[in-house]
Amino acid sequence: MKRCPSCARLFEEDGWHCPACGWEPEWTGGIPLLGGPRPSEGQGYSATFYEALASREVGHFWFRARNRLLQWAFKRYVEPEGKFLEIGCGTGFVLKGIAEVHPDLELSGAELFVEGLAYAAGRLPSATFLQIDARKIPFWEEFDAIGLFDVLEHIEEDQRVLDSVAEACKPGGVVLITVPQHPWLWTVIDEKSFHVRRYRRKDLLEKVRRAGLKPLRAGSFVSLLLPALAFSRLRIQRKKDSFNPLAEFDLSPWKQSVLTAVLTVERAFIRAGMDFPAGGSLFLVARRT
Repeated sequence: MKRCPSCARLFEEDGWHCPACGWEPEWTGGIPLLGGPRPSEGQGYSATFYEALASREVGHFWFRARNRLLQWAFKRYVEPEGKFLEIGCGTGFVLKGIAEVHPDLELSGAELFVEGLAYAAGRLPSATFLQIDARKIPFWEEFDAIGLFDVLEHIEEDQRVLDSVAEACKPGGVVLITVPQHPWLWTVIDEKSFHVRRYRRKDLLEKVRRAGLKPLRAGSFVSLLLPALAFSRLRIQRKKDSFNPLAEFDLSPWKQSVLTAVLTVERAFIRAGMDFPAGGSLFLVARRT
């Protein structure tokens, strides 16, 4: 069911006209603006970031490896039919990967920053796109699965987000999450990426349970590369005044190939049931009880 962003009334009518208070959203580019006033440039994002990301993520080892991990998780934990919502869908790179393994899923993507949705809609015209505030998702028990992939670390009120996600998910539905891990890895990269935290596994598990979600699987990834990652971040931190946020995307082809091969081996261990105790990122699968 839909939930009116103005009066919180639940309704099932087509469109976003609230039958209780008469509220209707503004639209831009065919996208309803459901999240209230949008932040301006500099308040947690840069509009130019989406263009840079869209042109780089397809060939970058980390984005490809995360997509393949998520594709495996979807085949393992998510029913092939139903409704899926990605919170913070960015340029639609993950949504497109999900569509490849679950083509019968009804896909929706949501962003606070509508600028990214233009790229997402171009990648996946068949999906539905919405501008929302993740702390106040305008749905109630609507989706069979919801994903937040490297989103929670950007939001101060992450517990409110998880509570809202649980309400928007159907009972028995699945929630999939990835976040950066280990506060000790915090560097200027996190600052330039507008992160507010890196997570400890126990902290994320506690917040997920508090929202009424039952963890099914929690493990690290980018684990085999953790020593190299820590060394790289230490080097970058020492030269933080000259740090270029886009430099880490521009790796040579041979480096991309080597790093991709390492994470392919790591993913095989994860598929076999191994949960690495440490890694650059953390993934979690939970079910709404």
